[in-house]
Formats: sequence, C-alpha cells, structure tokens
Amino acid sequence: MGRPGKWRDGAGSLLVGRDSLPLEIAASYRARRRGLLGRDGIGGALLITPTNSVHTFGMRFAIDVAYLDRSFTVLDVVTMRPGRLGMIRPRGRHVLEAESGAMAGWGVRPGVRVTVVPSRGE
Repeated sequence: MGRPGKWRDGAGSLLVGRDSLPLEIAASYRARRRGLLGRDGIGGALLITPTNSVHTFGMRFAIDVAYLDRSFTVLDVVTMRPGRLGMIRPRGRHVLEAESGAMAGWGVRPGVRVTVVPSRGE
C-alpha cells in the first residue's frame, strides 16, 4: 500500500474481504479533478487521494462514495445523484467512487477496512 505523498495515477486492485476488484487511482491534481466526469460508468472503483469531499457536477450517473480515513477504514458511504456537492469529512483522507449500488454489493460499509494495492510500477 502506498504512503501519503507516494501515490501515483494508475491502476490497481481494491481488496474488500476476500474480493479483489479493479481500481483506478487518481492522485495527481489533474486526475483528481477529472474523476469520473465524462464517463458513462466504471467497472470497479476509483480511488481519489488525497481528498475528503467530492461533487457530482457534470456527472452522467449516480455514484456510491465511500469516505476513508488514513488507515483505509470506511467512515461513511453515501449515494450521490448527478449535480450534488458532498459534505466534507474532516477525518477523511481518501474517497472511493463506484457506480450506485456497488458498495453494498461489495460489503463496503462504515467500519470496514479496505486495502488498496497499486499495480507494479505505481
């Protein structure tokens, strides 16, 4: 797992329990700002780091948002429709985004700790 300041844009895996899911990592200012804008969906999840708040202005679909603390423990999970501004989570350090309904299916809920594994070279 990466350390603060060591994250890079790229691919990886999100481990939730015994499940491994495809993950995109957005760590640069440009990638964090773009997020899921302009897309019609995502297979897996997007990790935005560092951040403690997101918005869905310009989004084409509803998303699940999981706010994570420094240890990748889920603080909160919300579903956001397009055109919304999320609340700031003061203890939040990272955000996971996925298509609406995905987080519940993966078992991502408050108190669960997830693991992020960047691909080699990340």
